[in-house]
Amino acid sequence: MRTMAEVSGLVPSLALCGATVVTDLDPPEVVHADVVLAGDRVVAVGVAPPFVPRRDCSGTLVVPGGVCAHHHLYSALAVGMPYHLPPPTTFTEILQRVWWRLDRALDEDAVRASALRAGLDALRAGTTTVVDHHASPEAVDGSLDVIAEALAQVGIRSVLCYEVTDRDGPRRARAGLAENRRFLTRSHTLARGMVGAHASFTLGDDTLGELADLARGAGVGVHVHVAEGEVDQDDARARGSAGVVDRLERAGVLTDRALLAHCVHLSPPEVARIAGSGATVVCCPRSNMGNAVGQSPFAHVGAGVALGTDGIGGDLIAESQAGYLRAREADLGTTTAWPLARLAEGARFAGRVHDEPLLGILRPGAPADLVVLEHPAPGTVTADTLADHWVLGLSSAQVRDVVVAGELVIADRRSTRLDEAEVAADGAREAARLRARLESVPPHPFEPRGSQS
Repeated sequence: MRTMAEVSGLVPSLALCGATVVTDLDPPEVVHADVVLAGDRVVAVGVAPPFVPRRDCSGTLVVPGGVCAHHHLYSALAVGMPYHLPPPTTFTEILQRVWWRLDRALDEDAVRASALRAGLDALRAGTTTVVDHHASPEAVDGSLDVIAEALAQVGIRSVLCYEVTDRDGPRRARAGLAENRRFLTRSHTLARGMVGAHASFTLGDDTLGELADLARGAGVGVHVHVAEGEVDQDDARARGSAGVVDRLERAGVLTDRALLAHCVHLSPPEVARIAGSGATVVCCPRSNMGNAVGQSPFAHVGAGVALGTDGIGGDLIAESQAGYLRAREADLGTTTAWPLARLAEGARFAGRVHDEPLLGILRPGAPADLVVLEHPAPGTVTADTLADHWVLGLSSAQVRDVVVAGELVIADRRSTRLDEAEVAADGAREAARLRARLESVPPHPFEPRGSQS
């Protein structure tokens, strides 16, 4: 984080001129102004000084870059993969027959190609930070560096972790812990680390305790799936806890640095315990619908709730719109401000991890992570109308330019850093190799304790 004195001494390097600028999402703040950048910072929102390189943004909408607070980049090559097993009928079977087969088929080349493809797709959709939750049991060591380096090529900010689990045996659980520990000691310009854990129901007490100890010692949080399916609750009770939240709290995982994905099958007292802990919850509406696991009760809780795609691409605009419509279907009291507050919370979380408290806000001193949208609005975008424009009029297809840490990484809808055709071709080759390996991977034999929900 830079001080204001340091920022004021920077020489302006680019001015985005003539736009309608959303300086904050929650509460909405909108001005008509130029956005002046210097180095990796916003140095002014107003009138650009003379002799600064200009980019014409007349008629566009400039918004803070999006933060996908829960992603699985490794799923990027799985679109269109053939499936020859009996259709899953439960959430556990979806994991056993689909995702826990896919992650065992990944090698280092597939991990790299997935990160490049998914990172570029996210950036082109206006997502400037991804919080990733990675698993590749046959290629654990160094996998987070592979992802960080691929995302650095793309030019996107990230928060990374490796998914520790006991489902693949103690050796791989130890390898996962070691990979998180190793990555937390590394230095990457745009990447930071957390401690990753799959879910309570695939973690023994000893491993869960080691995860909490590692996170506490490193001063970071644990990124974990919570109550995505009822099996998580059944398993926690079978282990002697009152439920999954009780188990995580007693293990020391439930802290104000924790990131809890899904949080669907929770009681009101458990919701209150999580809210009281200060942990950040991530709702993943499209994934929850696709897996038929239900809707998170946190969809109607105010503070501390962000949005993630759970690996269904990196398009946060689409995710926020789907989330709003689902929340609205359940409660007509849901307003169009719902997605803006969720996106702002994701930026606050990523800002804490990156030590960038102004991430997600466009004002002097903030990191220059922003998106230029060609939004031909039928009416004026103001602080009062932004939310309606967001849920009814915006689309990732409108993303023209993307700036991350002051660098124009997408210009006129194309990457300024990568040959997109080459990324696509490499992804197609790796997808074919992955598909061939996947054919020989059987359903995962792991069975949780308790009922098979």
